[in-house]
Amino acid sequence: MEQEKLIMRLKRSEGQLRGIQKMLEEERECMDIIVQLTAVRSSINRVMELIISEHFYDCLANPLDDPQKQQKRIEKAVQYLVREHDK
Repeated sequence: MEQEKLIMRLKRSEGQLRGIQKMLEEERECMDIIVQLTAVRSSINRVMELIISEHFYDCLANPLDDPQKQQKRIEKAVQYLVREHDK
């Protein structure tokens, strides 16, 4: 995914967080705030998934010359994918 698109997603999340801060200042309903926090979390998780996936594909498409380093690189990418999936 293009870096520009990832940055736009993060800026959207940033705007949502500012909105949540305003909701807190206005003492809005707890559940309304929770809904917005959940949306931000989902948005951030999606950005993480896209970045991790891109890294994983890069590991496979552009292997390192050193097989041990390549293996560690792939293992690290898999660990991130599994860790995010388990949440």
